[in-house]
Amino acid sequence: MPAPKPLSRDQIVYAHDKTLSNMSAARFLHVSYPTYKKWAKFYKDEKTGKSLFDLHKNQVGKGIPKFLTNGRNRKNEPNLMDVIDGKIAPSHFKPEKIKYRLIEEGYLLEECNHCGFKERRVLDYKSPLLLHFKDNNKTNYSLNNIELLCYNCYFLKVDDIFNIKDVDKIESAQVKNNPSKKTNWDVDEYHIKRLKEMGLDMGENEDEEIHKYISKL
Repeated sequence: MPAPKPLSRDQIVYAHDKTLSNMSAARFLHVSYPTYKKWAKFYKDEKTGKSLFDLHKNQVGKGIPKFLTNGRNRKNEPNLMDVIDGKIAPSHFKPEKIKYRLIEEGYLLEECNHCGFKERRVLDYKSPLLLHFKDNNKTNYSLNNIELLCYNCYFLKVDDIFNIKDVDKIESAQVKNNPSKKTNWDVDEYHIKRLKEMGLDMGENEDEEIHKYISKL
C-alpha cells in the first residue's frame, strides 16, 4: 500500500471549517486519525502559536450532535465524560452509540489497540472493531478499562466472536446467482480512489477491471 500523502495546511483549515472535532476532520479528509494528527500538529496558528490540532480539540463535544438518547430533547443529554467517570449509568443508553461518541470525540482511536489494524471495508468504510472492557464490567467506561480490538485479536485474546450456530450458518451459506439477470454495479469516484490507494492496478480498461474487486453478495 502506498504511503499516505502529506496534508497541506489549506486542506486542514478547510476541514476545520466543515467539522467540529479532530476526529471528524480526519473523517472529512478520508485519512486515518494518526495521519491527520501528524500534519495538524505540524502546522501552527500564527496568532496563538498553538498547533491546528490543539485549536480544533473538542473533547467535550461542544456543538456535536449527541446520540445517547432516543427521541428525547437533545438539550437534556448527558456529557460523555459523565459516563466515562461513572457519574451516569451507561445502562440507560445503547452501547453502540456510546462507542460512536468515544471514537467521534477522540477518546478512542479507530484502530485495534493490540495490532494497530485500521483498514476499512472499501464499499461502506466500516471497520471490524469491537469495544472490549478489560475488567469484563460493561458498565465501566473508564478510559483505562476500554479498548477497541479487531475481530482477530478479540478472538485470540478474549473469546469467540461467533457461536457454533453462527459459524455453521456462515460456512453453509449458499450464494444464489441468477445468470439470466444482469446487475449494473456503479462505483463512485471515492471508492475507485480507495481501491487505487490499496494498490490495486486497474489497468487500461478501468471500468471493466474495477468490478473484479467488488463483492456482489
